Amino acid sequence: MSTINYKAEGDVNFSESRKEWQQKLLPDTTALLKTDADYFIHQALSTPCLEVLAECDGSYIITASGRRILDFHGNNLHQVGYRNETVLTAVISALTKLPFSPRRYTNEYAIGLAQKLGSLAPGLNKVLFAPGGSEANSMALKLARIHTGKFKVVSMWGAFHGAGLDTISVGGEASFRSNIGPLMSGTEHVPQPNTYRSFWDNDEDQDKNVEYVRHVFECEGDVGAFIAETIRNTDVQIPTLNFWRRIRELCDEFNVVLILDEIPIALGRTGRFFAFEHYGITPDIVTIGKGLGGAVFPMAALLTSEKFNHAVGHSVGHFTHEKSPIGSAAAMAVLEVIEKENLIEKAQQNGLIIKARLSEMQNRFEMIGDVRGIGLLWGVELVTDRKSKTRAIEHAEKVLYHCLENGLSFKVSQGNVINLCPPLIIKEDELLSALNILENAFIEIIH
Repeated sequence: MSTINYKAEGDVNFSESRKEWQQKLLPDTTALLKTDADYFIHQALSTPCLEVLAECDGSYIITASGRRILDFHGNNLHQVGYRNETVLTAVISALTKLPFSPRRYTNEYAIGLAQKLGSLAPGLNKVLFAPGGSEANSMALKLARIHTGKFKVVSMWGAFHGAGLDTISVGGEASFRSNIGPLMSGTEHVPQPNTYRSFWDNDEDQDKNVEYVRHVFECEGDVGAFIAETIRNTDVQIPTLNFWRRIRELCDEFNVVLILDEIPIALGRTGRFFAFEHYGITPDIVTIGKGLGGAVFPMAALLTSEKFNHAVGHSVGHFTHEKSPIGSAAAMAVLEVIEKENLIEKAQQNGLIIKARLSEMQNRFEMIGDVRGIGLLWGVELVTDRKSKTRAIEHAEKVLYHCLENGLSFKVSQGNVINLCPPLIIKEDELLSALNILENAFIEIIH
């Protein structure tokens, strides 16, 4: 029987706080959760489930018992909110005309989306679609092999790139890799840049992180790809400008394909459409997904340049739903909403509100060891002592369930990092309400 990892990607299924939460649920909800647990295979971070949902709308999820909860989790796919009218209208229209397009054919929905995505970043004008982010990253890894003739991959410990066997091989989260057995050969991992818990002392510009990558490139000699999250989503790690600019130079020097995984953070979440825009670089390949389907349909994409357009003898993707009319229609609607409602600018403005409030809370509450974020992606790291930086895992769990009871949902990562990921369409009063709930939770835990 596997052990429970309390430093996993999200809150755990079993804890004292979870047991207390379950005891407060209504009998009908408890019965449904039991039936769910009876039929679904139990796995970390999922089954047994937390609650039963009946609806979702805008910034809210609504439970079967009628409780409205502001969703600052959303699996990172609710950039334009739930049940967005523009997205639903586009999807319904596609459903009534062309619900499926066999793989040997194309359609105007997919063509239009390819053209639109190809116009968003200079040079990244070639695309491939996939049903999910894991598949998009799998395609990126294959395309890098085809292009370079080299199969070795360097990635980061702690990173998440999908749940397939190839993507957990390059990923670095223990809950996905532990006790699985042999993974894909040729994968090497390097430390994640971390401003709060740096692997090295006196490395503010993260030069030592870069030199470690150089060392791996030199020692391996035949690395074909470097894959990483531009900004790590789960516990919100934001590399320095120096780090990504030097990594871009290193990849050019060693003929390594730079793959940036922006599946959870693109589409404006960081205050730019792509997170790599903050660094003034362009990757060889970028993958996007999650929010691309508008919280309606699974949709992901790989964007690259003409230089990588030589896979004619290979089947890189070839997914059944590769050029889905429904997914393409949803994605086009998402891009329309982001543009028309100025959601990227709104993310920047609301990010300043969050920064100010969280900084004020950090000054008041000793348990907050670090606050870090950008746009509408924030991490609040809880510690028992600021000097030792000991992770306050129990405090984080208590804060989570206190917030859930009062109408706010979020994810806890690494056991002690509160991950705040609101939809980009969130109203200011909703945002302030959520921050008030969080602040009250800190007050309650302290007293």
